[in-house]
This record gives sequence, C-alpha cells and structure tokens, in this order.
Amino acid sequence: MSPVIVYVPRDAAALAAGADEVAAAIAAEAARRGREVQVVRNGSRGMFWLEPLVEVKTPQGRVAYGPVIEDDVPALFEAGLLEGQAHALSHGLVDQIPWLARQERLTFARMGVTDPLSLADYEAHEGWAGLKRALAMSGAEIVQQVLDSGLRGRGGAAFPAGIKWRTVLQAQAALKERRAAPEVLDPLGGRGGQQPDPGGPTAYVVCNADEGDSGTFSDRMTMEGDPYMLIEGMAIAGLAVGATQGYLYIRSEYPHAVATMDEAIRRATAAGFLGADVCGSGRPFRLEVRKAAGAYVCGEETAMLESIEGKRGIVRAKPPLPAIEGLFGRPTVINNVISLASVPIILARGAAFYQDFGMGRSRGTLPFQLAGNIRHGGLVEKAFGLSLRELVFDFGGGTRSGRPVKAIQVGGPLGAYVPESKWDEPLDYEAYAAFGAVLGHGGIVVHDDTADMAKLARYAMEFCALESCGKCTPCRIGSTRGVEVIDRAIAGTNRPQQIHLLRDLCDTMLHGSLCAMGGMTPYPVLSALDHYPEDFGVAAPTEKAA
Repeated sequence: MSPVIVYVPRDAAALAAGADEVAAAIAAEAARRGREVQVVRNGSRGMFWLEPLVEVKTPQGRVAYGPVIEDDVPALFEAGLLEGQAHALSHGLVDQIPWLARQERLTFARMGVTDPLSLADYEAHEGWAGLKRALAMSGAEIVQQVLDSGLRGRGGAAFPAGIKWRTVLQAQAALKERRAAPEVLDPLGGRGGQQPDPGGPTAYVVCNADEGDSGTFSDRMTMEGDPYMLIEGMAIAGLAVGATQGYLYIRSEYPHAVATMDEAIRRATAAGFLGADVCGSGRPFRLEVRKAAGAYVCGEETAMLESIEGKRGIVRAKPPLPAIEGLFGRPTVINNVISLASVPIILARGAAFYQDFGMGRSRGTLPFQLAGNIRHGGLVEKAFGLSLRELVFDFGGGTRSGRPVKAIQVGGPLGAYVPESKWDEPLDYEAYAAFGAVLGHGGIVVHDDTADMAKLARYAMEFCALESCGKCTPCRIGSTRGVEVIDRAIAGTNRPQQIHLLRDLCDTMLHGSLCAMGGMTPYPVLSALDHYPEDFGVAAPTEKAA
C-alpha cells in the first residue's frame, strides 16, 4: 500500500506558528500507529490565520486541517486524519475553500500545491514551459510578448516591463556593436575620447527581492514556496535582452528565502536550466544570490546596484537610467520578484491570455497582501478592478479586534491612508493615482477606530529619517524637521502655523527628493492630515454651500 501523503508548509509564517513541530509530531504518531506516511513540506496557501495548515491527499482531493498545533496531532489521527475525515479543525477540500476559490491565481497557481524544491513537481505543473518556448524565439520576440501582455512592474512604480526590457535589449546591442567595431586612433595617438571596454557581460538581469514594506510578503512567499518560477522568469529575461548573468538581491531578514533560493539555483544549474548551456540551447545564463545588508533604501533600484557592487547603498542620480548604464556600468533589467515571476505564464500561455485579466492599463493580476488589524490576514491574488472594500471585508473579514475600520494604508509604509469614501474605487494604478494614492507592491494594512492618525503620520516621517540614505537634503533634513513639526502640532504649539509648515515641507519633499524614499513620505502624512484632521486637533473642513 502506498503511503498517505500529508502536506505541512515550510513557509516562514507557518514555521513561526510551529509547522516543524507539527510535521515531526505527524511522522512520530504515524510510526507509533504503524501507518505509512510521507510528509511533504509544501509552500503556504496564503491563509495565514490557518497556519500551520495540514493537508491530506485523498481520492477526492486534498483535505485541509488548521490551524494545527503539535498537541492536536494524536486527536486528529484518532478522528481519521489520514482518511480525510471530519474534525473541528477540518475545512473540507482545499480547492473548495471559498477564500481560495474566489481568487484568480496565475502567479501563485502552484503555491502550496508543490514541494518547492522538487524539479519534478515543478515541471509537472507547467514549469519551464515558458522558458522552453522562449528558447525558440528571438530576444525581440520575447520582449514583444511581455509588451503585448501589458505587464507592469509590481514593485511599486508600475512601469511597463516590456519597455524596460526593450531599452536594455537595444542598449546591449549597441554595446556589442561598439565592441565589434575596429578601434580608431585619433591624430594625437589616443582613442578619440572613447574609454576602453573592460569586457565581460554586455547586460545583466537583477531581481530586487529587498521586500521591506510593512505588510508585504508576496516576494518572500514566492521565493520560499515556488523558487523555480522566479528562476525561470529571470532566465527568460536574460534570453530576451542578451544577458548572461543575473543577480537575486534578497533582504537579510529572509534567511529561509535565501536558503531556498540558493538550493533551487544549485539544483536548476545541475539539471541544465541554468549555467553555460540553458536547456541544451548553447545560450548561457548564470544566477547568483546577493544578501542585502538591512537598509530599506536599498529597495530603490540604484541604491541596490551600489550595494551589489560592494559600495554603500545610496541612491544614484538619474540619468543615466539603469536600463542604459546599470550594474557595473552595463545595461540592466531591474524588476521585482512578482514582475519576473509573472513572465513564465505569459510566455507559456501567450500575451493575450494574461491581457484578458485586469482593467484599463492595469493588466493581469496582483497578489494583494492583507495585514495589520485584520481577521483573515494573508495573500489574495486577484485581477485588477476589485475594490478595497471587497478585499478587506469579503476576504479579510474586517478587523481582528472586531472594531470598525478607520483607515487602510495601501502600498507600504510610504503609501497613502485611504478613507472610507474611496474604499469602493477599483484597485487600478490609474484610479488610485487620480486621488493621490498608489497600489505599490500590493500591501494592505488595516487600522481600526482606535488608531491615532497623527501618530501614524509622525511614524512615516520618523521612518524616513531613520532609513534615508542621506544623499539629498529634502529627504535627510525634511523628514527630521517633519517629526519636529508634527510633535509641535500634536502638542498644540501654534497649531495652524505648524500645519501650514507641515504642508509646505511635504511639498518640498515631494518635488525635491532624489528618489521615492523622500518623495513618497508625504503620501501617508498628507492623507492622514486631509482625511483625519481631528486627530491633529484640526477641525474638519466644512463643505461650502452650493
């Protein structure tokens, strides 16, 4: 008789809730009862309030139990865990859990389904299909697929990925032409002002996995739960732009992601999906992990490049853009984890398939991450166009405290606080930009009616002051002065003047900062001030009579 397969997540969120202990207890209890069990460590389904979520493979499908703790295991066996029998912790068939069934999982289709490090599992679930199709195409054809799909950067800026790739492809081709051209000496014996080319790769692919935004975890889940998808996306990017080397820059606070990606790269290289001869095509692409040093500002693309090059992580002035002159002075594709992880399904199923999801210029899906004071925190992958109210109440179940929702921060610690009047707006890049907000990386942090918005605005300025690289004055000094101004406003010291000064300071930071660190810090400050003035001791503006 074949062993019963039991799935216990290896995701960091599940580990924090005791998944290792649960897995060990299941194996021990099965041995004590003389039952054959194979414990598979899968990724998380993203239902964090149910972690550790144990799944049992049955003829009808996988049956879910959760949240399971070590002490629950004997009683679960007694109730018929291995046969998928009903229990107080049972949620029935996983595929029929409404929270999952209502999602459109494209990028996260394999998440929680497969063993993250099993090459066989990955290939059996459409893995490498996109890479194999890309190998039969030219770089320009691959780029056109990404362009036609409408994929935009999922890291926050929402810049069209295909345009960035096309720019790198063109810059890389120009560099190759210069290398191939015969050297012409000027009359004085020089090289006509042209610097000698040191050789090496003509382009790079860099994945920004420095996921530092509060309330975000989709990058971490991807690296821990489906690492080959990211590897495949980076390899396709390399083929598209002619890059032979890629770097994966992972935040140091993600040790499990670092270990999983290192092992996945090793296995993918040994199997021929990376290295000197990708899938026997004769085309090389190598990939290495670089661990970040803990600076939030290194999530900014040029500061990240400085860090990878071994320098202090400070922002570079633009131009030149990294697509023209990036890592080690070479044209560089820089995308975040979800952007690159979205590429394999676009190549495997075609641009039109991906284009069918979403609305307006926001195509495809976005993995929204529900966090903060919320009953059902976790990851929800949906096509663009649903509302914040649907996410927070239909999926999230409202606040964990049971109190009314007061404010929802969308887009990370530098995102705006969205008031109730905007909760029914479609989650779409342009719709949110129209009222001064951003979708960012898809992080959603919920606050109930006990939240003090003045203190949260102060935290935004304090966070910027702590994390600023210090290169530009509006960010370095502006954030420090912002904390002081908010403190005086809260204390009631000439409050009208302080509020006027705070708005003036935010305008300077917004328009004068070198990067989004200082440029976006005003978003949470101004949105808190505009929509919750009473928390600053300011009377709410009255509507003018018609």
